[in-house]
Amino acid sequence: MDLGSLIGVIAGLAVFVFGVASGDYGFTGLRYFWDVPSLIITVFGTLSSVMTSNTLQDFISGFKAYSLIFKQENGDEKQIINSIMDLSNVARKEGLLALEEASNNLEDPFLKKGVGLIVDGTDPELVRSILETELIYIETRHKKTIGFWETVAALGPAWGMIGTLVGLILMLQNLQDSATIGPNMAIALITTLYGSLIANWIATPAANKMGTLNAVEISMKEVMIEGILSIQAGENPRLIEEKLKSFLSPKIRESLDEKSGGEA
Repeated sequence: MDLGSLIGVIAGLAVFVFGVASGDYGFTGLRYFWDVPSLIITVFGTLSSVMTSNTLQDFISGFKAYSLIFKQENGDEKQIINSIMDLSNVARKEGLLALEEASNNLEDPFLKKGVGLIVDGTDPELVRSILETELIYIETRHKKTIGFWETVAALGPAWGMIGTLVGLILMLQNLQDSATIGPNMAIALITTLYGSLIANWIATPAANKMGTLNAVEISMKEVMIEGILSIQAGENPRLIEEKLKSFLSPKIRESLDEKSGGEA
């Protein structure tokens, strides 16, 4: 589990509660921030618009994807490059056909598929085309999910404003009792608060985190494509390693150099 995202969500709620509790009412002031009609207008209004913007299957899948922000990133650059280096050494010593058995230990299906293509003797250009096409569709699926949460972030505040307008209209219909104006105005503003929380506490951070996860995964699969094609071309394992390290940050590159030096 990614503790950063979990801590961020909890911290966001804690900051909100602290802000309310630091007022004159203390923790009892939280009761003024709870209004069922406002919650229904904002939350279910947002859900209705998001559902209208998507198919039912995409709507359900989009909400299920929220759990992804709490999962640890799978993109271990060092592990992937080490796996590719192991494969390149096998191919150099025993030939490409020996990779079929070596690929049985691979966990990543994308890398395993690429190895299978070169073992079958597929033309290098066709291997690149197949893998890059799959990469495009993987990114397309990811962007659809990211767009789902961006839509939630955009529609939450909009429905919050709609709820506020509803509250103001009802309040203006009854201005005879001046004592009710303040409480009614406060209730009208709660929907705007709910909409802002939906956007800035839940939806926008989720979209940003999914965008980061997408970038990491795409980068790692690009490394895999270059590694697979280099192995197929019969390049020297050392040259393959240097080529793949160009995809990495300087810090990770240094750690790989230290490990290589230690093994030598």
